[in-house]
Amino acid sequence: MHNSPRAETDTPKKSPREIFNAWFPNNEWALLAVIAVEVFVFGISGENFLTAANGFEIGRLGVELGLLALALTPIIISGGIDLSAGSMMGLSAVVFGALWRDAQLPIPAAIVLTLAAGLAGGALNAVMIARFQLPPLIVTLGSFSLFRGLAEALTRGIENYSGFPPSFLFFGQGYLGGVLPPQLLLLGAAIIGYALLLHRTSIGRAIYAIGFSPEGARFAGIPVARRLALIYMLSGAAASAAAIVYVAHLGQAKADAGTGFELMAITAVVLGGTSIFGGRGTIPGSVLGLIAIVVLQNGLRLSGQPAELAGILTGALLVATILIDRATRRARIRTAAAAGIANGIAGDAEEAEEAGVKNSQVAVLSAVILAAALIVAGSNWLLVRSLRESAAPQGGKRGESSVEKSRPVIAMMPKAKGDPYFISCRQGAEEAARELGVDLLWDGPTDLDPAKQNEVVEAWITRGVDAIAVSVENQAGISTVLRKARERGIGVLTWDADSERDARDFFINQATPQGIGYTLMDEAARILDRRGEFAIITASLSAANQNEWIRHIRARLAAEYPEIKLVAVQPSDGDRDRAFAETQTVLKVHPGVRLVMAIAAPAVPGAAEAVKQSGRSEVKVTGLSLPNMCKPYVHSGVIESFVLWNTVDLGYLTVYAARALVAKELKPGARRLGAGRLGEIAVEGDEVRLGAPFIFNKSNIDRFDF
Repeated sequence: MHNSPRAETDTPKKSPREIFNAWFPNNEWALLAVIAVEVFVFGISGENFLTAANGFEIGRLGVELGLLALALTPIIISGGIDLSAGSMMGLSAVVFGALWRDAQLPIPAAIVLTLAAGLAGGALNAVMIARFQLPPLIVTLGSFSLFRGLAEALTRGIENYSGFPPSFLFFGQGYLGGVLPPQLLLLGAAIIGYALLLHRTSIGRAIYAIGFSPEGARFAGIPVARRLALIYMLSGAAASAAAIVYVAHLGQAKADAGTGFELMAITAVVLGGTSIFGGRGTIPGSVLGLIAIVVLQNGLRLSGQPAELAGILTGALLVATILIDRATRRARIRTAAAAGIANGIAGDAEEAEEAGVKNSQVAVLSAVILAAALIVAGSNWLLVRSLRESAAPQGGKRGESSVEKSRPVIAMMPKAKGDPYFISCRQGAEEAARELGVDLLWDGPTDLDPAKQNEVVEAWITRGVDAIAVSVENQAGISTVLRKARERGIGVLTWDADSERDARDFFINQATPQGIGYTLMDEAARILDRRGEFAIITASLSAANQNEWIRHIRARLAAEYPEIKLVAVQPSDGDRDRAFAETQTVLKVHPGVRLVMAIAAPAVPGAAEAVKQSGRSEVKVTGLSLPNMCKPYVHSGVIESFVLWNTVDLGYLTVYAARALVAKELKPGARRLGAGRLGEIAVEGDEVRLGAPFIFNKSNIDRFDF
């Protein structure tokens, strides 16, 4: 019997293009290419980038952000959004800290209840969105403020929870087998769980259907409300899990945990190919988006590039990826229309062609964006190179590799790079680096963010710098990572504000906290003629050095000035405009105030402007600031006087001390330190002291220019 040919019953083979589209449905290949380029570039320019240890550190850096990105992926696929995820992190962090410390619950119980709190927060969003069908953007924008406000209310803006047991901190800071960060196991489990939920269950298929058309999904019998409720509740739980990892990593629970994380998580999800209009996206794509962002951040730090460059390049990468995705999808539509696969597609393609941007235009725009990113990266590389060359010893040869490799690398971090106080400190640091022939890395957060300080120090440890000097924003938060640096043989200094003593070798002290506090209080008493009310405008209610100054101000007040009353202590977040607003509030709430003491550099002129505009000539301003910021108000009489030290000299001394620490010239038992133009500086125990505070007033302020 003749056998019929099997070709008629065999399954047709897929073309290479169909296989490619099946593997990369949302152009994930573009992200793979970007990650490959990042690894190649940073492998050449970054110190110790291509090491297993740095690979695990990259994973550690992305855990909290990754948990949020995974939770947001099904939400965005469904056509929704959750802007409250970062705020839920902050609320969960303080709930966890309060349950452990104040309620005296064991860590496991506190974790379970914190996760329950996250579920409850997610359920609140779910009820408003799924039950009452309110817009997710409006609902989560409201809960964004609600959750952060509750966190700040629970802590009164100043309470921080620290002192967690080592067994818990190991989860965020330790290594399994000396290699693997334990929290990576949690992230891996979350990736697997969300991938199964979204891509292998009927629930996942329902979420895609809802994203394409919520009304169509309802007509198809899909329980839309229940599916939406599930993913928003899971988002709340994921934010709480991220908060627990955050606390274990930082060693501290505080209300500002997770600030800005929701935006970065959304960026990772959209970068991974998930459509913000819903109906399209994958978990692997979100993971690739996360990797692209975290590798970029890590690589820039190991290459000695400014941290803010990561934001520029991430934005450029996001826009370029979206434009490329738009172009390739239109090409697919036109190809399908030309092949006659569906009669309606051709019309849709033509309408899209008329309404949108042509592919050639998209290509040009993408090229321009990527070129701009390369120009920014190149200009920063040239800047770093020129700074290194200008810092070379006069007798050295530029470009000589043996000289370059022998130069010590001093990494120095301010609390906030944009603060004029720290900008002036940097001038002195760069002056000392040129004199000593060392490479200076100056980097840190752009605002007061202790978590960012930890991330930068982690990168410096991986890079293998010779010494690290940090102006500490949060004492408990930074101390763990500084101890890690010391264990790796890196010299550690603190300056301007101290860490815990066992976390550093020496503290570069601009003046003793008691000396600063007493001088400020004595000057306030002189201005008030030892009688009246005053208020303090500080930078951050969690800043260790400023809280120490306030403690000594209160002690001096209680001991010497019984007829003076401190009526308020308000934060300004190191921002002049916030200081202006807080001073206005103080003057209205406490009309008897005759003096405002601002103890942060931008806060003094901010307070002075508020007093000036109030027209209350009997109110004076004092505090701690820079001469150039205060001169107009000193000459006008609004600022009676203020206290400081030479900030340029503080930066200068810090680099000299770091170089001496690397050279083993500064060690326990030392009594003096040679510091260039500053001469011999006294060393008291583990403190290198710049000198006593100086009082600036109308008679001397014009002699100073910094």
